[in-house]
Amino acid sequence: MKTRTRHQHLQRIDRVVALLQAAVEQGNELPELATLAAAAHLSPFHFHRIYRALAGETVGNTVARLRLLRALQLLAEPDGRVTEAALAVGYETPQAFARAFRQAFDTTPSDMRRQGVRLQQEIERLRQPSPGEGVAFSPLKVEVVSVEPFRLVAIRHVGDPVGLGQTYGRLFQWMAERGALEQMAGIYGVPHDDPRDVPREHCAFECALALAGEGPETVGEVHPLQLGGGLWARARHVGSYDHLDDFTDHFIADWLSDSGYTLRDAWPFRHFHDDPEETPEAVLRADIYLPVEPG
Repeated sequence: MKTRTRHQHLQRIDRVVALLQAAVEQGNELPELATLAAAAHLSPFHFHRIYRALAGETVGNTVARLRLLRALQLLAEPDGRVTEAALAVGYETPQAFARAFRQAFDTTPSDMRRQGVRLQQEIERLRQPSPGEGVAFSPLKVEVVSVEPFRLVAIRHVGDPVGLGQTYGRLFQWMAERGALEQMAGIYGVPHDDPRDVPREHCAFECALALAGEGPETVGEVHPLQLGGGLWARARHVGSYDHLDDFTDHFIADWLSDSGYTLRDAWPFRHFHDDPEETPEAVLRADIYLPVEPG
């Protein structure tokens, strides 16, 4: 990503952070999604995905960090009180504030206030997102391709992504019972939610199989699905499928912002080339497709 382009995009993220920080400091309701997206000149459809990729943390993480930062700043004042700090940053009770505080700093607000040096160090640390460990990826090789619409059958999995294999298993069984496995033309997935943004038990994911030909009539939990249409940026990930969310962040942060393309309001999807039950994790292949249009 060119330095100038990256700077422009980070400025957009800074505007969002400024809105969130103002709300936290003034004790106001957090801005709605549309307001945050407009401040960043981003589509609400992809706002959380792009924010996370560029900011290095989710919006929820940013809010939690800013609340703790403001609490520390209030505690650092000569007459700062724990109860006032708790209520000022959005905690309903001092007890809830104390629990969150201990989880973050492994000490109590009162003890932190007596540790002047550490308090100032924590204030400086919380001014920026934590870098995190992250995952190292090879340099991206991205193609922008036109994808004709294609048909699939799918089961929507709602719950912990750990259970995706079982849902795909039900879909394969459904195809086998109808003698349609020979019509399978590919294994696909559409993540509607990211477990870093949404509680894992509420995450929705379309487990899908592409069809060659008409395919069997869908009934029950199996429903028809269509993907493709228009331009798509495609990059291949090799390795554990557990890292696909991190890889998508890498894709957006290191390619999209300097590509001359923007994201269209369509779901990204994944094309899985290998079965994790039969292929070593280190060589699993999956193509990530982002819906794009000239920017």
